[in-house]
Amino acid sequence: MELNTITLTVDAGVAVVTLNRPPVNAQNIELREEITRVFDLLSDRDDVACIVLTGAGKAFSAGADIRERPNLAGVAGAYGAHNRRVRESYYAVVECSKPIIAAINGPALGAGFGLVMASDIWVASEDAYVSMPEINVGLAGGVTFLQKVFGQSRARRMFYTGMKVSAQELYRLGLIEACLPADELMPYCMEMARDIASKSPIAMRLAKEAARMTLVMPSRDAYRYEQGNTVALSKTEDSKEAQRAFLEKRDPVYTGR
Repeated sequence: MELNTITLTVDAGVAVVTLNRPPVNAQNIELREEITRVFDLLSDRDDVACIVLTGAGKAFSAGADIRERPNLAGVAGAYGAHNRRVRESYYAVVECSKPIIAAINGPALGAGFGLVMASDIWVASEDAYVSMPEINVGLAGGVTFLQKVFGQSRARRMFYTGMKVSAQELYRLGLIEACLPADELMPYCMEMARDIASKSPIAMRLAKEAARMTLVMPSRDAYRYEQGNTVALSKTEDSKEAQRAFLEKRDPVYTGR
């Protein structure tokens, strides 16, 4: 796959997706299309068990490239196509079948913070922060996701003012796993990714699906759904191997069956 705005590496079951559009990884048409293509690809790759998403340089992503905005409203159909691209790049991350760790190496603003919220696990460097600054450029977007992560007051304050929330505050609120010096961020995330990658691939696929689907189910239905997954997994070779390995006090050897 030829990529101009993303760097992709895969090693030992862990894919590292790096947004790489200097200077601040602002999301233009090309970057959003490549996000969609890359996460669709990784979702289907058998040699990938976990994904780490980060940004090149000192920013995770400064959000939408505002330079694309001025001409959209004046061209029939342009905004519809633009909004569809934005949605699809976000949902390519949300719907990816592999767990995704967001390594927030710097500011994650607007659509950049959207990519973080689309990920499963968040880790940040000490100089990182997040915000939804659309109000500062005469726009209003993102409250749908803010209100799923923050309480009402904080979410609406962020939405109405564009305020920044530091990595330290995110950690205090229990929203990130760790707030680390910059040089410790990727080693921490990679260790976690390798741990995830060591699990049964078939169990992890259902675990990721359950984590996403149960968010939109009534509790009773969600509980039954998870029990159904457990029944299905109990019949797999990986489940039997995991239980044998536990009893024999050894590491399991999974086949994905």
